[in-house]
Amino acid sequence: QVQLVESGGGSVQAGGSLRLSCAASGYTYRSYCMGWFRQAPGKEHEGVAAIDSEGSTSYADSVKGRFTISQDAAENTLYLQMNSLKPEDTAMYYCAALSPWLGYPCGGYDYGDMDYWGKGTLVTISS
Repeated sequence: QVQLVESGGGSVQAGGSLRLSCAASGYTYRSYCMGWFRQAPGKEHEGVAAIDSEGSTSYADSVKGRFTISQDAAENTLYLQMNSLKPEDTAMYYCAALSPWLGYPCGGYDYGDMDYWGKGTLVTISS
């Protein structure tokens, strides 16, 4: 059974940084998309960043140049380095995975399209 567990959320001031981690277990697929989504209060889930099993990445326009998605395949861990954080980045951040990946751009998948989801980690940015 696939499990995704996020960690690394917290409260920081605007301009600060956080690094989110997503530990995947029970996951043996070689072809996949993994991504970070977020949901602010009263809003829909928003795709933040995605990476496929070939290492290609994509980002939402709102986070380009500030966030970096990466993965450690040996450790089955997905990361999201978030720099220059803004109050509008405040949200619950979720890790999600889709497999098998059929080759479509991973950034094009919505939250509901994914196969597995973590329970989220809260990020709060104060001004």
